[in-house]
Amino acid sequence: MLGYFVKRVLQVIPVLFIISFICFMMIRLVPGDPVVNMLGLGASKEAIAAQREELGLDRPLLVQYKDFLVDALHGDLGTSIITRKPVVEEIIDRYPATLKLAVGGTLFASVVGILFGMISAVWHNKAADNIIMVFSLLAVSTPSFFLALVMMLIFSIWLGVLPSMGLRTPLHYILPIITLGMQSVGMIARTTRSSMLEVLGQDYIRTSKSRGISRWVIVTRHAFKNALIPVLTMVGLRFGGLLAGSMLVETVFSVPGIGRLMVDGVLDRDYPVVQGTILVLAATFVLVNLAVDLIYALVDPRIKYD
Repeated sequence: MLGYFVKRVLQVIPVLFIISFICFMMIRLVPGDPVVNMLGLGASKEAIAAQREELGLDRPLLVQYKDFLVDALHGDLGTSIITRKPVVEEIIDRYPATLKLAVGGTLFASVVGILFGMISAVWHNKAADNIIMVFSLLAVSTPSFFLALVMMLIFSIWLGVLPSMGLRTPLHYILPIITLGMQSVGMIARTTRSSMLEVLGQDYIRTSKSRGISRWVIVTRHAFKNALIPVLTMVGLRFGGLLAGSMLVETVFSVPGIGRLMVDGVLDRDYPVVQGTILVLAATFVLVNLAVDLIYALVDPRIKYD
């Protein structure tokens, strides 16, 4: 397993390199000038040119990218053009909020999605199965920002039972976590259902039924464990997706997270902030999927990493 782990870590390096290069170039193709945003539309051409020279934006793009890459390897993601704070500090301050939402959304989606998927598979083609599949389709199809507005309208404005802004108390986490995890509920439920149906149709399941073993034991102890690999894959992918997709939810609920930081960076054309946040999110996504791959061996001892 150690050799497999080292090999996967080495594969991360070119992935992050490619992501950083694409991000670096794409943000500079977006119309707008960060210096103009910082100084204002009334700034003189001389002031703008002097500021661009001070920030190093007048140099060739490949030179700028080389400097960014060298600094990133030393743990320096640059300084925000707008706030003049180190990007690393900005990310450290905001990353915990995004991580809490992503973990909470993943746990909510996993518990509800797996439970719905198991119920749907056990009562295949029955009323429960049809209802859950319709719900899953609605959950997958509903945009997170629209669901966030609807949840805020119902539970915060009409009923007044849940707060809608910030993360000051545990109650503040409920709406963002449910909103963030709802699409994943549908995806995980459908994946669990498909995997469980495949396992429930195998010979050893029919043998267990013929021996008089209860349905509950067959489903939970035998079928579910063998159906877990595709579900784990989906959970790992959705966790990375929730990290990256939290920006809309954080913006709607005014959560000071890394997603909102990236949105503000794009609007302000704050190159270092956008580059740094995307690089951190990409690294987290890759590491989470590596962890999921390693968990496979714990779930299914037949899997060997040679």
